Amino acid sequence: MELGIWFKVRNRISTSLQGVLFPLFFASFGRGARILRPLRINGSANITIGRDVFINNFAWLETIASFQETPALEIQRGAYIGNSAHIIATQSIVIEADVLIADRVYIADYAHGYRNVNTPVKLQPLTPRAPVRIGTGTWIGENVAVIGCTIGRNCVIGANAVVTTDIPDYCVAVGAPAKVIRRWNAHTKEWTVAER
Repeated sequence: MELGIWFKVRNRISTSLQGVLFPLFFASFGRGARILRPLRINGSANITIGRDVFINNFAWLETIASFQETPALEIQRGAYIGNSAHIIATQSIVIEADVLIADRVYIADYAHGYRNVNTPVKLQPLTPRAPVRIGTGTWIGENVAVIGCTIGRNCVIGANAVVTTDIPDYCVAVGAPAKVIRRWNAHTKEWTVAER
């Protein structure tokens, strides 16, 4: 058997098994959704995966009950999550439909505490930030960190950006901290340079 055919057969079997087994462990697991291995998932009972979602290798999805009784992570229909994505919800993270998330993206609704300089950071309590929402059709570039904010619909977040404040719909943002550099002008139907 040719190697390419072997991988196709293996992938079909894996997808079929996920469709049967994963709904038992997740809050909801949509038809046609796939999660590639290896992966790390904790708190799957609070994670909703929509139809046709694709989550690539080495993903880390987690919900931690630190600030709320029931944290929630929702990845809606048709979203794509790249290699080594790290998404952790302590309150609420919603990734809307058809969002494209590149490799090595970090998304969280909390930060590590560092208030006490005499205690190692890893031993200090987590500090809540705002819930995270990433709007429909948005593209998050490689190595981006999204922490406690809302990103609007059909936005582009450039590689290596650190997003800690809200980004409106139809914007391009880059940098650390992320700043809007372009906006979609509905009247001219063009991307225009954002005023500084």
